[in-house]
Amino acid sequence: MSKPGRMSNRIRFLLYLAVVVLLNLVGTTLFFRIDLTANKIFSLSQASREAVADLSDPLTIKVFFTGDLPAPYNNTERYLRDLLAEYAVAGNRYFNYRFYDVSEGKGEEAEQNRQMARDYGIHPVQIRKIEQDEVRFQKVYMGMVLIHGDLIETIPAITSTEGLEYQITVKIRKMADKISALIALKENVKVLLFLSSSLQVVGPYMNLPNLSEVPGKVEEIVGRLKERNYGKLEFASLDPSRDEGAEKEAKSLHLLRLQWKAFEDRRGRQVPAGQGYAGLIVRYGDRVEGIPLIRVMKVPIFGMQYKLVDPNRLETAIEEGVENVIQVNERIGYLASNGCMELGKPARPNPQQEGGTENFYNLLREEYTVRKIDLEKETIPAGLASLIIAGPREPFTEAELYEIDQYLMKGRSLLLFLDRFKEVFPQDANQRFRRQEPVYVPVNTGLEKLLKQYGLSLSSAYVMDESCFKQKVPRQFGGGERPIYFAPIIKQDSINNDVGILKNIKGLVLLKVSPVIVDEQKAGEEGLKAVRLFSSSDRSWEMKGRINLNPFFMRPPGPELVRKAEPLAYLLEGGFPSYFANKPIPAGPAADVKKAGKQEKKEAGEKEVDLSHILQAETTVKKGNPGKIFLVGTSEILRDNLIDKEGKSPNAEFVMNVVDALSGKEAYALMRTKAQRFNPLKKVDPQRKTLIKSFNIVGLPALVVLAGLLVWVRRASRKRMIQNMFGK
Repeated sequence: MSKPGRMSNRIRFLLYLAVVVLLNLVGTTLFFRIDLTANKIFSLSQASREAVADLSDPLTIKVFFTGDLPAPYNNTERYLRDLLAEYAVAGNRYFNYRFYDVSEGKGEEAEQNRQMARDYGIHPVQIRKIEQDEVRFQKVYMGMVLIHGDLIETIPAITSTEGLEYQITVKIRKMADKISALIALKENVKVLLFLSSSLQVVGPYMNLPNLSEVPGKVEEIVGRLKERNYGKLEFASLDPSRDEGAEKEAKSLHLLRLQWKAFEDRRGRQVPAGQGYAGLIVRYGDRVEGIPLIRVMKVPIFGMQYKLVDPNRLETAIEEGVENVIQVNERIGYLASNGCMELGKPARPNPQQEGGTENFYNLLREEYTVRKIDLEKETIPAGLASLIIAGPREPFTEAELYEIDQYLMKGRSLLLFLDRFKEVFPQDANQRFRRQEPVYVPVNTGLEKLLKQYGLSLSSAYVMDESCFKQKVPRQFGGGERPIYFAPIIKQDSINNDVGILKNIKGLVLLKVSPVIVDEQKAGEEGLKAVRLFSSSDRSWEMKGRINLNPFFMRPPGPELVRKAEPLAYLLEGGFPSYFANKPIPAGPAADVKKAGKQEKKEAGEKEVDLSHILQAETTVKKGNPGKIFLVGTSEILRDNLIDKEGKSPNAEFVMNVVDALSGKEAYALMRTKAQRFNPLKKVDPQRKTLIKSFNIVGLPALVVLAGLLVWVRRASRKRMIQNMFGK
C-alpha cells in the first residue's frame, strides 16, 4: 500500500519541479514589469525611448561605481542599473552599456578601471558612512561617461536618482544633434586667441608670469577638442600688438582690454605705458561666441586681482561655444533692451541692488542657445523657438512693439515675466546715515496695449497672502517668525495640475506679484484658450495705491477688505489678433538704415533716384498662426534667491518647464518633474486633526482588541462544536 503512495509523491514532485523550471525559462525571454508609482518614476519617458530608438551611430555608456556602497548610495547604483536596462530594452542595436568595478583592493583590473575613469574626467568623491556607531569618510567613484561617435559627455558624480533620467536623455539627444550638425558643416569652426604680446611686460606684476605659454596650452586644448569634434575645429593665435587688423577686430568684439601708465617697479626698472587685449573667440560664419581668458576681480584691501581661467573650465567653455555657434541646441531669444532684467547677472551683496539671474542663465544654456536681442539695434531673428521678456522698465517704440507683435503672429511663443511696479530709491545726501524706503512707481512700457489686444492685462496692485513665507526673527529682536505677505506660497490646491507642465509641481514661492486679468469675452471671440496655471490662496488680498512693503508696518487687513484667490499666471494659446491689423507699419531701425544709406549717397555726389511711386506692400499679418503667451505678474521668480543652482527646486523646475513647453519640448518638461521630491502635506482643519489623533491613540488599540475577541469567540465556538459532535 505504501509503494504506490511513494511513487505518486515522487511523480508529483518531479512534475512540480518541471513546471518551476519551465516557468523560469519562459521568464528569461517573456517578462514584464509593472510600475505602480503615481508618476511612473521607474519607467522610461516617451522622450527617452525615442532618443535611444533613433540612434544611428554606436552609443556606449561606461559606468564607474565603487562596490558595496552604504545607504543611500547603494540604492542609487541599483536604480541606475535598472534605468540602463530600460534604455537597453527601448533602444536599438547601437545602444550599449557596461559597469566597471573600481573598488579598492580588487587587483590590477580594478586599478586599470580607476585610471580609465580618471582619464575620462571622473574622479572619486567623498561620502559619509556610519559603521559601528562611528562616522567615517570614504572616497568612492560614482560617475558615468557617454561615448557617441567621437563625442564624449560625462556625469562625474551621480549622488542622487533625482533627475537622472532627464540628464542622460538630454545628453544623448544633444550628442546625436551635435553629430548631425558637425557633419553638415560646410567649413571649420574657428577658435581665435587674441593675446597681445605687450601683456608679457606687465604679466609678472599682475601675477600672470607665463603668458607666453598660453597660446601653446590653448592650441593643445583645441587639438583635443578637434579629435572629439570630427576634425571640424581650426585654431589661430593673433597678436593685436603687432597686427593692426587683429587689434581692430579685438576692439569690435569687445574683448578684455588692459591699459597701464608708465611706472617703476620695486627694483627700479622702468616699465613703459601700453595696452593689450586678451580673449578667445569661437566663430562660425557670422555667429560669434566670446570666452574670457583672464578673470578680473576686485578684492577688498588687495585691489584688482588677475587670474588666468582654469584649463579645464576653458576646455568646457570652448566646447559650449562650439555648440552655440553651430546651433546644436534649440534657439530661444531673450530681450536685452528696454531696461529688461540683465540675464546672467551675478548676485550683489547690497540689498538695494537687484538680485542676480546667473542660475537661470546657466540652466537655460544647458539646453538652449540663448540669443540676446537689442530691439534698438536689430530685429527679432527668424528661427527662434520662443522669446523671453523679463521685467522691462523702459518704453517700447511703435516699431519695437510691431516686431514683438509680428513675431507672435508667426505662430511663435512669448514668455512674459512682467512687473507692474518698479522700485525707486530717493536720492538723499544723508542716505548713508538712514534707511531709505523705496517708492513704487507704475511701469508703463507700451506692452500693455499689446496685451489688451490679446485679452490680457495686469492689475495695478501687489498680491498679499496669509499663506506666505515666514522670516525668522533673531532672538535679540523678540524671536519667532514674521510673515512676509508679499511673498505668497502657492500650495498644491491652488496649482492647476491638469496642465502637463504642472503635473508634479506641488508648491511655488513668488515675490512681488500682481494679479493677471483675462478678458474672457475677447478671448472667446478670437477663439483663444485661456488656462489658469496657479493662483494665490483664498486668504489673499490686493495692496493698491500707496505701496509699502516694509514687513514691520504690514498687518493683515480688517474684515472690510475682500479676500479671495487671485489668478497669478495664465497660458493663452491660439491665433492672436494683431494690434497693428489696421494701422500703418511704423518706421523702425530698418528705415533709419535706409535713410543713412541715402545720406551717404547724397554726400558722395551720386544721383538720387525718385522712388516715391514705389509703395511698400502690405506685409502685416492681421491674424496670427496658433501661438502661445505665458504671463506672470513678476520677474522676481527668475532671480537667484528663488531659483537654485542645480535646478531641482519646484520654482526652477516650473520656470524651465514653461520654457520647454513654449519652445516645443513639452515631453522633456514632463520628464524633468516626474521625480519631484517636494510633497508637502495637505492642510487639515483642527477637527479632522483631532479625529485622526484620537483614532491613532484609541482606535487602533481598540481594533486589535476587537480582532482578538473575534478570534477567541471563533475558537470557543469551534471547541463547542467539536464537543457536541463527539458527545453524541
